[in-house]
Amino acid sequence: MKFKNVAIVVGLFVSVLFTQSLFAKNAEDYRQAAEQGDENSQIGLAICYHIGDGVEKDQVEAAKWLRKAAEKQGNAKAQWLLGSWYTAGTSVEKDPIEAQKWFRKAAEQFRKEAEQGNAYAQYRLGNLYNDGCGVTQDKDEAAKWWRKAAEQGNEYAIKALKKLE
Repeated sequence: MKFKNVAIVVGLFVSVLFTQSLFAKNAEDYRQAAEQGDENSQIGLAICYHIGDGVEKDQVEAAKWLRKAAEKQGNAKAQWLLGSWYTAGTSVEKDPIEAQKWFRKAAEQFRKEAEQGNAYAQYRLGNLYNDGCGVTQDKDEAAKWWRKAAEQGNEYAIKALKKLE
């Protein structure tokens, strides 16, 4: 799998990391909710283990919790993040085939949500089309989804569209 712009993948990972850190008080709060099956807490706990925030840095635990959200919960953000981790070899062994598998699953979930009008999902689906992650690369399809997200005020989609001009 070739990525023309690895910076986009890294940037997206950082944005998820930043977003997740805004909502947590600490790793123990995440753990309690994650053990109850809360998918966003499972992602948050995975990130805590990944960076060593409130817990000892542990890549095996990071991957375990992210897989729970991705596999058992079918969470598109977790699927996308797991694809990103497999692309970069972050917390898991680098594996382009496994990365594409997770990106495909994320694209399916994001598409369902995007078709229901979810601006975040529309933006993420546009990114997947732009980068050819889990779908055939298609800049026109990317722009279509970014436009839909931008119409709802998604600032990241608006910025993505401006870069196309």
